[in-house]
Amino acid sequence: MSSSEVRASVLHGAKDLRVETRTLPAPSATEVQVAVQATGLCGSDLHYFSHYRNGDIIVREPMTLGHESAGVVTGVGSEVKHLQVGDRVALEVGLPCEDCALCKEGRYNICKGMRFRSSAKAFPHFQGTLQERINHPAKWVHKLPESVTLEQGALVEPLSVAMHARDRAQLKPGSTVLVLGAGAVGLLCAAACKASGAKAVVIADIQEDRVHFAVQNGFADVAIVVPMARLQTIEDKLAYAKELAGRVTASKVGAGEEEVGEVGVTFECTGVESCMQTAIYATQAGGKIMIIGMGTPIQTLPISAAALREVDLVGVFRYANNYPEVINMLSAKNATLQDVGKLVTQRFEGLDKIPEAFDMAGRVKDGNGNLVLKVVVAM
Repeated sequence: MSSSEVRASVLHGAKDLRVETRTLPAPSATEVQVAVQATGLCGSDLHYFSHYRNGDIIVREPMTLGHESAGVVTGVGSEVKHLQVGDRVALEVGLPCEDCALCKEGRYNICKGMRFRSSAKAFPHFQGTLQERINHPAKWVHKLPESVTLEQGALVEPLSVAMHARDRAQLKPGSTVLVLGAGAVGLLCAAACKASGAKAVVIADIQEDRVHFAVQNGFADVAIVVPMARLQTIEDKLAYAKELAGRVTASKVGAGEEEVGEVGVTFECTGVESCMQTAIYATQAGGKIMIIGMGTPIQTLPISAAALREVDLVGVFRYANNYPEVINMLSAKNATLQDVGKLVTQRFEGLDKIPEAFDMAGRVKDGNGNLVLKVVVAM
């Protein structure tokens, strides 16, 4: 293959997306070239689009967004043996150094040298997948079975986040679980827990329609609508968190109306301070709180309430070694894994529609009153 021109969606400033042409060289000996066909829009992409930054990470040069992607192989490097032209693939877009102690023990997701597509953390930025084709190391390209669609292939990335959180939780069959936040990540965490044998999953969110969606579609067993409150003092905040935790533990599940009680594991997917406080009060002694949401960076927590009951606060960042299992689960049509494709609520086609897709991803509902959970761009 020779170099070629590809069109790409490029972010130049807050809400300033432009379609540009860039030169794509032929894939190297260890790379494949992939025509990107489906890309889900993630919360981090939306932060970059809306603010030209993601928390403390500021964009320093024009950057292509997108990292939840699947496509079709169009070119293969000379040393690549497990992939060929025409293969449908899911892209694992984080490239670790593969040489540090963390990489060698399999925790490559927290490698200090990680370069991740559509993240501005590394410089020069590693360009994302919202372009016609990309070259990517074949090691991090996963073949999709015929039974898995390209749209499902794009969901492998966020579902891997949920499965990694489940692994970090060391979730035991028969556990009771609380999921705080019923966006795409929260719903996928709930699905991962159900597929892993959780006895009961309680899901809570300020959006009533989201928690009802979760229960109606089998992602969770109990829906709790979180009341909106603007609290000023830490005393008021902690009282609010205790009250919400009480609603969780007193909620009923199953035909026998059994009380949920304190939960074994809480998946905190919002990053909101009051939710972290609630998690500490709702989780049983010896339980775990999985910190997944990237929200308020500095929080006031009732830390002694966790320490004195040996409740572990466990960080979760992306995923490591989860793609093969996730693809197998999707391929096997695992009866315990709910249809995650239901999370794709809006679809847009083509590079020119990407600004419109981002605008939609920032909403709670679309113009027809339908929930917005996961927006996917098809090429």
